[in-house]
Amino acid sequence: MKRRDFLSLAAAPALPALAWAQEKSRLKITDIKIVKTRPSKPYPPYTPAADAWSTQGVEVANPVSIYPEYKPRRELFGATNVPSFTVEVTTDKGLKGYGNGGPGGGQIVTGHLAKLMMGRDPFDIERNWDICWRSTMSYGRMGVTMNAISGFDMALWDIVGKALNMPVYRLLGGETKDRVPCYCTGNDIEQHVEFGYKMLKLAIPHGPASGRAGMKENVELVKRARKAVGPDGEIMLDCWMAWTERYTVEMAEMLEPYRIYWMEEVLQPHDYAGFGRLNTTLKSTRIATGEHEYGRYGFRYLLEAHGASIWQPDIQWCGGLTELRRIAAMASAYDIPVIPHGGGLNGSTHFTIANVNAPWAELFLPAPGGPKEVYSRFEENYSISRGPDGIYMRPPDRPGWGWEIEVVG
Repeated sequence: MKRRDFLSLAAAPALPALAWAQEKSRLKITDIKIVKTRPSKPYPPYTPAADAWSTQGVEVANPVSIYPEYKPRRELFGATNVPSFTVEVTTDKGLKGYGNGGPGGGQIVTGHLAKLMMGRDPFDIERNWDICWRSTMSYGRMGVTMNAISGFDMALWDIVGKALNMPVYRLLGGETKDRVPCYCTGNDIEQHVEFGYKMLKLAIPHGPASGRAGMKENVELVKRARKAVGPDGEIMLDCWMAWTERYTVEMAEMLEPYRIYWMEEVLQPHDYAGFGRLNTTLKSTRIATGEHEYGRYGFRYLLEAHGASIWQPDIQWCGGLTELRRIAAMASAYDIPVIPHGGGLNGSTHFTIANVNAPWAELFLPAPGGPKEVYSRFEENYSISRGPDGIYMRPPDRPGWGWEIEVVG
């Protein structure tokens, strides 16, 4: 990055003031604990179709694919005792907020953040966030500590919304669009198109460890998707940190006839320079990344490297909604769209509907093979509608995040 460009980073816009944040709520945090929850309206149990990709008994490219014993499925190397979590924050008026955070963060919430946050006003969003950040930076500025801050921060936004009887997107300034266009992630391609999706993101099965044969299988998957979605639909690729620069360039050349909208997480997240070279070199597609990036400082590294045309922070990992707003403000100064990872499921749709620079949301679809009630419940849960872009959704209009959940432990 040229010196002039670097200095211009200071021109990123300040966050707009939030009117409600100027008042004291007269609430105090009295309890912070990790709980287990379940949907109030769960899907009925069913056995998915035997050949459904969504059962996850399939190969998906990943960083550990270079070792044969971990190549067949992500679950073979994924953590089993480092769970994601839900935190329940209670106030002296009995009002409770819930927030979800990433793997390993729960112990940080109860073992460290709780003693700092007890007795504080949950409306002091910025102050509370900054205390959590400054107190944990000595042992983690990315990963587990940010997962913890994310979950706690989201619980505070839930409390604020409930206290003011407003959905979170209203707290952010209201709607910038009537509904949010959605793309569907997964490789049950025909099911997704039949449901109405016109934008698909494929989980790419192979990386360099699968050689030339794997590259050809990747192409066949994309070819199948293009046939299903038609010439005007959009196709994105999730490469989940499994590729190399050279492999990405070669795959981009092989896939150029199929018009790929973006290639996501082609490299490991710390390779800012590599992302920058690809983002500058490739002309047939866009480079997207950010789901495994943390906080505004991590995204500043990505910005300085010109590393991506689309940013994908995850609200449950990047620092919560408070930090997502800062990340998005920086992106908006450079006309970089922000499309949060998992944004249709984890609360980010509140952010998306309230921000002009956030055009789409990521959704999924229950595995094929279920009764009609499963897919009707899905449509109800996410306020699904249909239109020129295929599938749309809206965040709940209930106060806070609007999640319909029950605490079970």
